[in-house]
Amino acid sequence: MDAPTTAQSASSATAPNTSAARHASATSATDTHCPYCALQCGMALRPATGPGPHPVPLTVVERPAFPVNRGALCGKGANAAAVLDGAARLTTPLVRRSGVLTPASWPEALDRIAEGLRGTAEAHGRDAVGVFGGGGLTNEKAYLLGKFARTVLGTATIDYNGRFCMSSAAAAGVRAFGLDRGLPFPMADIPQAGCVVLVGGNPAETMPPFVRYLRELQQNGGRLIVVDPRRTRTAELADLHLQPRPGTDLALALGLLHLIVADGRTDEEFIATRTTGWSQTRAAAMAHWPEHVEAVTGVPLPRLREAARVFGEATTAMVLTARGPEQHAKGTDTVSAWINLCLATGNMGRPYAGYGCLTGQGNGQGGREHGQKADQLPGYRKLTDPAARAHVAAVWGVDPASLPGPGPSAYELLDSLGSTVRALLVAGSNPVVSAPGSARITERLGALDFLAVCDVVLSETAELADVVLPVTQWAEETGTMTNLEGRVILRRQAVAPPPGVRSDLVVLHELADRLGGSTKGFPTDPEEAFEELRLASAGGVADYSGIDYRRITAEDGVFWPCPSPGHPGTPRLFLDRFATEDGRARFTPVQHRPPAEEPCAEYPVRLTTGRVLAQYQSGTQTRRVPALNSAAPGPFVELHPQLGARLGLREGDQVAVVSRRGRAIAPARLTTAIRPDTVFMPFHWPGEGSANLLTNPALDPTSRMPEFKTCAVRLELP
Repeated sequence: MDAPTTAQSASSATAPNTSAARHASATSATDTHCPYCALQCGMALRPATGPGPHPVPLTVVERPAFPVNRGALCGKGANAAAVLDGAARLTTPLVRRSGVLTPASWPEALDRIAEGLRGTAEAHGRDAVGVFGGGGLTNEKAYLLGKFARTVLGTATIDYNGRFCMSSAAAAGVRAFGLDRGLPFPMADIPQAGCVVLVGGNPAETMPPFVRYLRELQQNGGRLIVVDPRRTRTAELADLHLQPRPGTDLALALGLLHLIVADGRTDEEFIATRTTGWSQTRAAAMAHWPEHVEAVTGVPLPRLREAARVFGEATTAMVLTARGPEQHAKGTDTVSAWINLCLATGNMGRPYAGYGCLTGQGNGQGGREHGQKADQLPGYRKLTDPAARAHVAAVWGVDPASLPGPGPSAYELLDSLGSTVRALLVAGSNPVVSAPGSARITERLGALDFLAVCDVVLSETAELADVVLPVTQWAEETGTMTNLEGRVILRRQAVAPPPGVRSDLVVLHELADRLGGSTKGFPTDPEEAFEELRLASAGGVADYSGIDYRRITAEDGVFWPCPSPGHPGTPRLFLDRFATEDGRARFTPVQHRPPAEEPCAEYPVRLTTGRVLAQYQSGTQTRRVPALNSAAPGPFVELHPQLGARLGLREGDQVAVVSRRGRAIAPARLTTAIRPDTVFMPFHWPGEGSANLLTNPALDPTSRMPEFKTCAVRLELP
């Protein structure tokens, strides 16, 4: 299939019938945002009309005035209302009796959870109770989930699935700039740049409306360089495509910086006045000779030189990373190498230039700012900072000494289930499908003394639970999200939830009551929760204290930091200073090192994983939408015809992919768009075709990100 030429044509690739996405007057529809990715595209929802029953109560309509997507929606967004279909929903609590999940009343289910959590804490200590959150939770939910873990449960054992998404970029951003915000500039700046290097991202499939910004960049005379081991739909749009071996992005960035230095294209004034650490970083880059980088990455030297020339000659330039370079055991250092390239050329701290991360999950940004991450308190405060602990404790009305310290990261938490962690509360996550080495994580979930899951459907993780609670989603509730630009937006309730379904805020309120916490500190009204979040974030790096629901509505979102009601918000960070003690950005000298697993005689091929246009994350929502599931009904193994010929494979033949951790079977998809030494699998499905049966849980020492993006495998006939 040819690459879509616009964001709108990208949507038609997944949903031939997009008539639901029609424009409607503001008086007949509720303005809100898409339930999927970090763009948080504006849309409106109108009650379904016409004769006959309506299993889906709402219709999606365009919202052209919202600046991020200007009305464009991908297939997932256009079909978003289908996730409200009651036939796919949980509508009553479930409690396991004699090994079987059976319907239960809300009081019984809540009592069972309270008993399970309390009993575990009494028998094994508070940290034996874990909480696992999600990057799709609203800011209000994420905030109160963290507060619940630390004040009611008193446990340090809380983290969330966003650790698997952008944690390496976040760690590198904090290391270089003193703070992490996905994009430190609005997306409207991207078309004004002279060059954009997109590393390991495929927005033509993962966030199609974003493609408009890349096309406008080219229309304005800017150049697009895409770094990806596959010739994706996004790579087909590029002026220059670099196709490295998976796991070699760090070497590539070092090689480009070497060439920038050798060609005299560094910005010495910027380096001298706004940075520190250049001499060591320069030395590290100069040790990576272009010929060596060519051998490591497989990218031909002429293409390396062309990329360095285009980036170095641009008046302004950007580097945008996504999961490709980040989901590695060296992901933080890899992102630091790309940041170093921006700093060395003076492409930070000025308009239309800089480094940014394309955050993936809907609230991946806000979700890591307000307390559900293992080492953070609201406002992106450090849990180890005495002043931060004192401030948040005062808002919560507790003794700072009572707050637990940092806990284990997401994978370490999951890996310890059944041993040090004996009970787990999961909210908005499906680690059976999304965690690396998923067979082991499924086994560990089964070893728990007690598991409770809050979700909108009976996910693969919920199927293992002792108690499952049906909770509201998206259009059934109001709450704020923070998109990849740091723009705080408001999702509005457009329809009542099905009978028997309650909000996560109600769940936390009721559990706090049963566990001896103060219900006053766990409001069920989202705006009341946000008002407390404002206070808790005040003075922090991610300061929301000047933002309220009224401002968000009036201004189409407000960029943080926004420290007072009169503050305009901060669309562009770092124009005057960086968020470090001396106001200077930090270069970080890094050295290339190989992936945790390299190909060998037994496992001679590299596996990389990712997403496809019609599905989203673990597929918990999208696999239940007929229009999307028909477009992408199941897993596949993408491989080069040369590799397929070695096994005698034809298009559609079943092929087994085997790693040191597991075996997956899926149909072969033959294409010259991938390197002959690499295979690709999307990770949206459970069962025998699950890509995460194979992936490597080796962790980055700084971000604790697992190495999803490369591992050694072999191919077999099943």
